[in-house]
Amino acid sequence: MAFYKMDTPAQSTLSLVSKTPDWDSSAPPSRDSWRPFNVAHQANSTTVLTALPESPQSTPQPSPRFAPEPPPGPPKGPPGGPPPDGGLTAWLQVLGGYFIFFNTWGLINAFGVFQTYYSGELLTNQSNSTISWIGTFTSFLLCASPISWGPIFDMGSPRLLVLFGSFCVVFGLMLTSLCHEYWQLMITQGVVVGLGGGCLFITATSILPSYFSKKRALVMGLSASGSSLGGIVYPILFHQLQPKVGFGWTVRFIGFIALATLAVPCAVIKPRAKPPGRRKIFDLSIVKEVPYSIFNLATFFGFVGQYIPFFFIIQFASEHGMTKPFYMLIFLNVGSIPGRILPSLLADRYFNPLHVLATCTGCATILAFCWIAITESTAGLIGWCFLYGFCSGAFVSLQGAAVASMTTNMSTIGTRFGINMFCGALGILIGAPVGAAIFPYSWPGAQTFCGVSLGCSTACIVATWIAFERSKQRGQSKLEE
Repeated sequence: MAFYKMDTPAQSTLSLVSKTPDWDSSAPPSRDSWRPFNVAHQANSTTVLTALPESPQSTPQPSPRFAPEPPPGPPKGPPGGPPPDGGLTAWLQVLGGYFIFFNTWGLINAFGVFQTYYSGELLTNQSNSTISWIGTFTSFLLCASPISWGPIFDMGSPRLLVLFGSFCVVFGLMLTSLCHEYWQLMITQGVVVGLGGGCLFITATSILPSYFSKKRALVMGLSASGSSLGGIVYPILFHQLQPKVGFGWTVRFIGFIALATLAVPCAVIKPRAKPPGRRKIFDLSIVKEVPYSIFNLATFFGFVGQYIPFFFIIQFASEHGMTKPFYMLIFLNVGSIPGRILPSLLADRYFNPLHVLATCTGCATILAFCWIAITESTAGLIGWCFLYGFCSGAFVSLQGAAVASMTTNMSTIGTRFGINMFCGALGILIGAPVGAAIFPYSWPGAQTFCGVSLGCSTACIVATWIAFERSKQRGQSKLEE
């Protein structure tokens, strides 16, 4: 190898002595060569490098032939490389997500049976609107708390979120079984279960995009269908056990089922890799994206009207003299099972998730107005429950796929889901209490409120698609320039 000898600064020269006899200065310069110097060949294999005219204090600049490499940074895709779109570990995440939805949105879908019991027996001194705040606050925290949990997920700690969330859900249910007062139920079922559900929900929706790309909407729909099964199992369990063993032991049985089923995600949820480097806790640039911001508005309006039938369909059927009013809630949840899977399959294979979501939400809007005409027919209400359950089920299952389809940097997916669901939480906080305040005076008024809210959501989803397409065209034009 060679050694360098630096002469005095006044000479501004460098001497390079080669120990290799066959060294050829005419060979192409390597990337590590000194670019700012002229090379003069001498017979004694000693090359004198004379500095180019420049200030003695200046730093030599690299040659344009060899541009400096950009500094390393986190990749734009999900940590761990491209999604594998299959494999045992990937499908175990789907199974874990299924049981997470079973014990989060499944409990929300089942709240109608709690609402009826509280208003009829446990909290007879409270109005329907006041009681609905228990389920509303559970839903609000389930959707709102992920705005805090999302950055924790992005830092590579989903297992911690699952463990903490599972503990809160089970602990909250066990405490609920001991409650007799409204404020006690608000704290245990509303706050504790809601916070735990938020930890679980953000994990279920955020971890699947890192494992699946081509099947993303389908697997998210399969996971979300767990909420429909929870909305079937938990109400039937409550309806059958409560008259026999009482409210306390009924809720404890529900807690034991939650404990057993949540053990699955605690065991199988696994991040693909920890994100490289450090990241911002909250990236404000996300909310500046126009399509994403419009979609958050669509989520807000959708959740304002979405759960009004799930909370009050039992009371509606009972007040209108229909047979088996309790099972109307079951029919809603049965219809939502294919509604969470089939539209997701279409969104993967044939259409953009925003197209399918706009279509299903538009159909739910029409059905909400059709609900006004069903006042006497039990068969008609059963059919309506199936159809509304199908269309509304797609609204929940396609939320994650729609957000992911607009995301270019998948390392921020948890934060994006958290912000989106926070907007949905604000909608839930408004929808059910307002509906409960209206229907004692006018069921058509509550049904119209549901339909108008879903119609606004449909319009915002269409606007999201238009803005997203325009942003893609602008980005392509910049690349062409």
